Amino acid sequence: MASVQDITVGAAVNVLSAVVFLVAFAILRLQPINDRVYFPKWYLKGIRGSPTRSGAFVSKFINLDCRTYIKFLNWMPAALRMPELELIDHAGLDSAVYIRIYLLGLKIFVPIAALAFGVLVPVNWTGKTLETIKDITFSNIDKLSISNVPPGSKRFWAHLVMAYVFTFWTCYILYKEYRIIANMRLRFLASENRRPDQFTVLVRNVPPDPDESVSEHVEHFFCVNHPDHYLTHQIVYNANKLAKLVEKKKSLQNWLIYYQNKYERKPDKKPTTKTGFWGLWGQKVDSIDYYTAEIEKLSKEEVAERERVISDPNAIVPAAFVSFKTRWGAAVCAQTQQSSNPTIWLTEWAPEPHAVYWNNLAIPYVALTIRRLLMAVGLFFLTFFFMIPIAFVQTLANIEGIEKVFPFLKPLIEMKVVKSFIQGFLPGIALKIFLIVLPTILMTMSKIEGFTSLSTLERRSAGKYHLFLLVIAFLGNIIAGTALQQLHTFLNQSPTEIPKTIGVSIPMKATFFITYIMVDGWAGIAAEIVRLVPLVMFHIKNTFLVKTDRDREQAMDPGSLNFYTSEPRIQLYFLLGLVYSVVTPILLPFIIVFFAFAFMVFRHQIINVYDQKYESGAAFWPDVHRRIIIGLIISQLLLLGLMSTKGAEQSTLVLIALPVLTVWFHRLCKGRFESVFVKYPLQDAMVKDTLERATEPHLNLKAYLQDAYIHPVFKGGELERPAAIDEEENNPLVATRRSSQRGSKYGSGENSDNGV
Repeated sequence: MASVQDITVGAAVNVLSAVVFLVAFAILRLQPINDRVYFPKWYLKGIRGSPTRSGAFVSKFINLDCRTYIKFLNWMPAALRMPELELIDHAGLDSAVYIRIYLLGLKIFVPIAALAFGVLVPVNWTGKTLETIKDITFSNIDKLSISNVPPGSKRFWAHLVMAYVFTFWTCYILYKEYRIIANMRLRFLASENRRPDQFTVLVRNVPPDPDESVSEHVEHFFCVNHPDHYLTHQIVYNANKLAKLVEKKKSLQNWLIYYQNKYERKPDKKPTTKTGFWGLWGQKVDSIDYYTAEIEKLSKEEVAERERVISDPNAIVPAAFVSFKTRWGAAVCAQTQQSSNPTIWLTEWAPEPHAVYWNNLAIPYVALTIRRLLMAVGLFFLTFFFMIPIAFVQTLANIEGIEKVFPFLKPLIEMKVVKSFIQGFLPGIALKIFLIVLPTILMTMSKIEGFTSLSTLERRSAGKYHLFLLVIAFLGNIIAGTALQQLHTFLNQSPTEIPKTIGVSIPMKATFFITYIMVDGWAGIAAEIVRLVPLVMFHIKNTFLVKTDRDREQAMDPGSLNFYTSEPRIQLYFLLGLVYSVVTPILLPFIIVFFAFAFMVFRHQIINVYDQKYESGAAFWPDVHRRIIIGLIISQLLLLGLMSTKGAEQSTLVLIALPVLTVWFHRLCKGRFESVFVKYPLQDAMVKDTLERATEPHLNLKAYLQDAYIHPVFKGGELERPAAIDEEENNPLVATRRSSQRGSKYGSGENSDNGV
């Protein structure tokens, strides 16, 4: 059990780490040689020029102007200076709304913390109950929690009233924020520039036809059922193997450039490499000759595979990107059922072209259900697998567990400084380390499930990660920690006393979560701004691969907001704040520091660094709202269970209304706002179409859309436009080749052959 001294030591270590990271960033960002690492977004926009092109030789790499170091922290006010509307224009609505999640945390928890410290902390501190209970491990921090209030005390009315106040305040702020962001999304969609996905629908599970190709079948269907709005379509090829060849060729070309640069620096010695795995073993050969030959061989394979994909009918996937003449026509198609059979001709809004996850378009639709079932089972077992490291983390959270496992370390562990370090810092860092690889595993599982856009992949992965953090990082730590810490008490006390002990013990886990917040939310956020990995990778590439300015731009990795990792992590802080606001309010200041610090850091990163891969128009916000509501309900249920162990039976009737009201509030918000995030209003689509026709009457929309959804491996080459597609699009209606009369009906009661 961490004491006040342990928490102080942990805070000192994490604050010192954060300060070191911030000072390192403030100095590194001023060096001209690092300019592309810390300001890549401005380079991508063409606004910023490289500072290494002028001045003395040394000044091209190191900033020699001492005056700039005096104001090395001026990035902090600069990060807050850009207005929100300008931020949306600069970085997009997704980034701006993501920042508002941190602001939402401040809006919720700053007033709650003020009330909790003004009302609940004095009530808890003067309870003086823990000192009277035998065989319970506690610290002075726990005296500030509800555990210090005697059972059956009238003091619990303060907690009940505050539970209602905190719930109503949270719901009020959530409602206002939902309304604001819904309006922001509508304004953003109304003012957004023309994009291919506004006119395009992804059609999946196209039914087979014995007389027509997939392309002809798609065209006939939409010519009949959307005759006034259908414009063109792009069939989907299974080019996964070709994409792998292209990626492998790119990797080999990077190695060739590396060895060519190496040879240019030392012409007297030709570089060599081994042909085995990763160049660790095998025959030693001339590197330049070897990679040149490998690239030539791979180029031949690539050409052959390209020709096979284009000519092989089996390489065509029963899916297509169908484009319409108007946004209104696309909205009608995307948001309606196309056939009496709800399992075929499935339509959804197409992602942005660069946000399509092409590998999954080739997955048969029938296989998707099986894949998702298998991944659900896999997630279940993965959750249990991670209980092992969580249990290990909990042994680090108490000295007795370590001494029992490693008795020879007892003299060292009992040292005051070492003991404080172990309990105040080590548990938090251990949990963070175990969670590092988890998001990658969950993203891989989402890809296996078959989702076709980057935004959907990230949102699904975020859902898995949130569930995982809820079950493992929160509930797992409370249950496992309680069992480990109070194991001796459980074994030696009367069974009727066990619920009471659990009720007292759960609030005591606040000290563990405080250590985690300091490691992840303080030092971890400060480490984010340093960008250590991109910094190192840029200089490695700049040294070994860069020959031209174009190479240097490609070596620059701006990164992006990893929504699937960062948003669930924020939700854990919301959950902790809501759960412990009534139970152990001392945790709230640590959470407030996290939200304030992260708001500033990520605002800076969004302005200067991150380049988002896609723009969803804040489509993720309903997920954010729902997860906060889940955290609120969990906090209410835990408080209800805790009160039942404190001799306050009358509180059950008082508290039972809270989760009911919260669920009602969620349904209210869902009905009022959620449709804005999942549907595109036909009225708004018509307005944009009308304005576009008035301002650009001669727009050639077909030329604008025809190449938008061609697979990236076909772009830039002679096979960019397959001949079959050009032939089909030269005719507004293609004569059908169907000879059978199987009743493949596109229209209402009529065969599709009629009039086509």
